[in-house]
Amino acid sequence: MLHSDLCIIGAGSGGLSVAAGAVQMGASVVLVEKHLMGGDCLNTGCVPSKALLAAAHAAQEVRSSARFGVNGHEPTIDFAKVHAHVHGVIAAIAPHDSIERFEGLGVTVIQGAARFTGPQEVEAAGQRIRARRFVVATGSAAALPPVPGLGEVPYLTNETIFGLTERPDHLLVLGGGPIGVEMAQAFRRLGAAVTLVERAAILPKDEPEAVAILRTALLHEGIALHEGAEVLGARRADNGVQLELRGADAPVVRGTHLLVAAGRRPNTAGLGLETAGIEATPRGITVDARLRSSNRRVFAIGDVAGGPQFTHIAGYHAGIVIRNALFGLPAKVDYAALPWVTYADPELAHVGLTEAAAREAGHEVSTLSQPLSGNDRAQAEGRTEGLAKVVLGRRGRILGATIVAPRAGEMIGVWGLAIQQGLKIGAIASSLAPYPTMSETSKRAAGSFYTPTLFGPRTRRLVGLVQRLLP
Repeated sequence: MLHSDLCIIGAGSGGLSVAAGAVQMGASVVLVEKHLMGGDCLNTGCVPSKALLAAAHAAQEVRSSARFGVNGHEPTIDFAKVHAHVHGVIAAIAPHDSIERFEGLGVTVIQGAARFTGPQEVEAAGQRIRARRFVVATGSAAALPPVPGLGEVPYLTNETIFGLTERPDHLLVLGGGPIGVEMAQAFRRLGAAVTLVERAAILPKDEPEAVAILRTALLHEGIALHEGAEVLGARRADNGVQLELRGADAPVVRGTHLLVAAGRRPNTAGLGLETAGIEATPRGITVDARLRSSNRRVFAIGDVAGGPQFTHIAGYHAGIVIRNALFGLPAKVDYAALPWVTYADPELAHVGLTEAAAREAGHEVSTLSQPLSGNDRAQAEGRTEGLAKVVLGRRGRILGATIVAPRAGEMIGVWGLAIQQGLKIGAIASSLAPYPTMSETSKRAAGSFYTPTLFGPRTRRLVGLVQRLLP
């Protein structure tokens, strides 16, 4: 029997963050992982997808450089080398998440599947572990939508698509969320024909006017989009896959490969949650605002906790759990400044509430918008398709912001900080942004809040009066 202060199940980004923080603060920690250290993010998610997107961006730069007077041409893609680049990036980051590093920090790492055998005990790889507190950080996996025949055709998910060493001739993408959109654009830029099928509209959680800009970019690059399309069935067709559609421009679409990116399911199977008195639903483990399950000794973080499914949320959850489990502080989650980014080109970044969500929550809403075409840096780089939109409550309180622009994910942070600190729009309007940068778009959007007053008749009368009084 192993005894520890903390036992963590799952060595993804959330579990590793808790383990590293807790052991360095003096807690005894056991970490259990049945598959790969680093979890989904390192091996099949954020890291390989962004590495693939980087390769796709390089190809597009060659293809589109003629507008600058540079010899633009269709690039030659060596997909085996693209694959090597993606896995080289994983290999470069892997030591930071390795068993050796965490054992060096003082964590006891057990490789095996964990299963609760009681409210305070877990068994893994023949080893029993009793701990004061447990953290379930097992993440999620790609979910298969209920499409007739889908389980009988070859398909890819995020867990397998980065293993391809040959480029698909024609990639069908089922699902228009961030994963589907990013992979559709990446493979199109790397030379594949791409068809994306979405039951509703792509990126439904984002501001519609922002999505419209990205949709135009995808169509311009030659991606076939079928939105509002119900998939009636899937079957093999020659050496590929065929999807039968209803509500789309075409009743049938065919491709050589199929990527399923239509949602995620929490990894709870085999954990023995019932034995430990841990309540769960198909969405994940039920937790309170302190991330405690129905068994108060057991916390759940990241995707398996049934909330927002982002790597940075798992890291945020880790901090909440450390404060609760190690220090007994009643720290609670607060998603008011939750950011997310779709890493397409242009990037679509958001934080806080959308306009629709703010109205639904009962806020007195006003909005500000600034097109990227008014930004000098955007004009210099020939990247003028985009915007910044800000959602405000009463008295200029910032509720949310959306940016569509190159590297929008790098620009959204200032709005998240403003929301987190309860700042009003004047804080951004009065900030000093370097010139020329894309970030000036945010400042100009904020400044437009004051335009009606600043350049209105009252100000004109005031200036006239002051000018007459000044010597």
